[in-house]
This record gives sequence, structure tokens and C-alpha cells, in this order.
Amino acid sequence: MTDRDTRHKNAMQKLKQHVDDKVAAATEERGLLMVFTGNGKGKTTAAWGTVTRALGYGYRVGVVQFIKGLWECGERERLVEDLNLDVAIMATGFTWDTQNRESDTAACLEVWREAERMLADPEVYLVVLDELTYMLKFGYLDIATVTAALENRPSDQTVIITGRNAHRDLLAMADTITEMQEVRHAFNNGLKARRGIDF
Repeated sequence: MTDRDTRHKNAMQKLKQHVDDKVAAATEERGLLMVFTGNGKGKTTAAWGTVTRALGYGYRVGVVQFIKGLWECGERERLVEDLNLDVAIMATGFTWDTQNRESDTAACLEVWREAERMLADPEVYLVVLDELTYMLKFGYLDIATVTAALENRPSDQTVIITGRNAHRDLLAMADTITEMQEVRHAFNNGLKARRGIDF
């Protein structure tokens, strides 16, 4: 065995011990609050990936889509026939298109009632609140209402919240925070969003 092979083996043994120790220390079992935020692409896509994973194990999943409701969504189109998936959509589209705070707030509150129903249901294993952060930023929803629903959800239920500029109270509550960082985005260089890739 060469010196490099020996160093590699020793490094992998240390890494394995570190991982084994972390696994042994992780004894608490409950649902998580996860926040996918940041200005980079992929927050919703990551959430849909987790939806697919949960459905693959036969769990019930609820998805509430704020903001992008009228847009095509390849993941939603593919998974919508799964009987374990419940999707609620704020059917107004982008707020910069509607430009009507009153109607956007009403639409938000209507779909939020669906979110509250899902968050109160112990049979729903995973709830995705897609683009929820904007509802808080624009003042369509009150942060106290959202945090109360999250705090009172069933203990085994995991929630994923997506969107830029996540509220500090959500970040404080979260078990896992992933920040997507934009390094370069094709759209900013004049490339159109592609069906099946971007939506």
C-alpha cells in the first residue's frame, strides 16, 4: 500500500467515525421545519423533490402554491394524479401582474385556509408552503398567524417553506435552513425560461 493509499484509508476511517458518532447522537424523532430561501434558483424544485420522495414511501403530502399558481408546473402536472397528494393553488399568478393588493390578500387568505387545514391534519406527513415568504413580506399574511399554525401542527409533520427573504421568526424556528445562492442565472443574460427545466 502506498503512502497516499494509507493516508486515504486513515482519513476515511476518521470520517466514518465522525459520521457514526453523529448518527448515534441523533436520537430525537419528529417532523422538521425546513426553510429553502436565498436569491438562487431551485428552492421550489428542491421542495418538489422532497414531495416526490415522501410520495414514493406512500406518505400523504400537501402542497400550497402561492405566487406561481397560474404558471405551468411540471412537477405538479406529473404528480397530481397521486391520491396521496393534495395541492392548493393561489390562482392569481404573480403579484406584479395583478397589482391589486386587496384581491391578492383575499386570494392569499383563501388558500391559507387550505394550508391551515393541512397543517392541522395528523395524516399529512409533509406540507410544502411554496413561496410563503412573499405573503409575509407583502403583508398578505400575519407572521403570528403563520407561526401559530406551525407551532401547533402534529409533531410528526414536516413543513417546507420556500421563497426569498424568509422572515426572521421563521428562520429562528427552523430545524434546517438551506440558502440558495445565485452565482449566475441564465435569465439575467437574456435566456428564456425553458419548459421542463425552469418550470
